Amino acid sequence: MKKLSALGLDIGLRRIGVAGCDGLGIIATELTTVERGSFDDDILKFQEIIKEREATILVVGLPYNKEGEIGFQAKQVMKYAQRLAHSLQLALEFVDERFTSVEAEEQLRSSKKYSRQNKGLIDKRAAAIILQLWLDSRS
Repeated sequence: MKKLSALGLDIGLRRIGVAGCDGLGIIATELTTVERGSFDDDILKFQEIIKEREATILVVGLPYNKEGEIGFQAKQVMKYAQRLAHSLQLALEFVDERFTSVEAEEQLRSSKKYSRQNKGLIDKRAAAIILQLWLDSRS
């Protein structure tokens, strides 16, 4: 079986939650939160993560609106993700991320890890949920 190394991303205006998966592509886990800076700074941060994880694909959560359509925010995420994937020379796939932040918050509350001050926890947990949705859809 070929090793799979995907990164799940929850792209926000200030931060990007990052998750990775095991080599078999079964379980997604939280990795880190990247504080956004200039695009060039973001690229440098992701190059480090990609090298360490040997990532070959980015799986990005797309924030469809309640009607299931691509609105302004989703278009911004798509544009950034496409630019990121192109610059990093990685494949790119999108996953419907509606309600993943809410789910991430609920999971953190139930595990007693929730903190209003640490939004990065929610971002990387949401990234793990996004990646897990993608992994599950492949099997």
